Amino acid sequence: MGTWHMGENAGSRAEVDALRAGLDLGMHVIDTAEMYAEGGAESVVGRALRGRRGDAFVVTKFYPHHAAEKPLRAACAASLRRLDIDRIDLYLLHWRGPVPLAETVGTLESLVDQGRVAHWGVSNFDVADMEELLAVPGGERCHANQVLYNLARRGIEFDLLPWCSQRGIDIMAYSPLDEGRLLAHPVVRREAARLSCSAAQLALAWLLREPRACVIPKSSRVAHVRANAAARDVMLDAEALQALDVAFPPPHERKPLEMI
Repeated sequence: MGTWHMGENAGSRAEVDALRAGLDLGMHVIDTAEMYAEGGAESVVGRALRGRRGDAFVVTKFYPHHAAEKPLRAACAASLRRLDIDRIDLYLLHWRGPVPLAETVGTLESLVDQGRVAHWGVSNFDVADMEELLAVPGGERCHANQVLYNLARRGIEFDLLPWCSQRGIDIMAYSPLDEGRLLAHPVVRREAARLSCSAAQLALAWLLREPRACVIPKSSRVAHVRANAAARDVMLDAEALQALDVAFPPPHERKPLEMI
């Protein structure tokens, strides 16, 4: 479950209820960031986790300008306070910044040794960034790369997705519905109707076919969370897959990593 745009205006009970409903449905990964509502989303997650910490795998992200040793330690401590937990399950560098990767990795490894972080990774890293990351001491312990990936944004399939898969690095797919634009696409709507599911469920089911991808749709309403969870039961047949490939062709050459 994603949390982008949650926590604005101090958050809401509906957002907490939506996250707790997702936990009840077995959606154990909750993704957030210190950037989202400047910590507000982390606070919402913290409220949702009260009495439920064991049910969740918590992912949060830190700003690039917090990637040096001292600010990263402070950012981690602040996220832990807002989340009201004693360890972050997966801690990600939100995007590439000016701080040398060796310093960031060294600090992350120290946070792991201290028990404040279980695993760490990155977000919005292209192949060249990943190659540089794995060349620094400890860089091979990167567990995940969170990137923009959905039916309309398939560029990572050409190089980044296989590169990460070959090295055991999981992909987290953010904006799986392309900020809602996929819901109005005529082919998505047509195939969803044929398979008796919603357009959102079809788009999510397409991503869930990738075994190394974790898909993180955001919803602030319990009904939408339940609908998202049901996407796990949608089976895309050959006709649907072919139609989607025609409407959203897979990449045949390298493309720069897309970000939003």
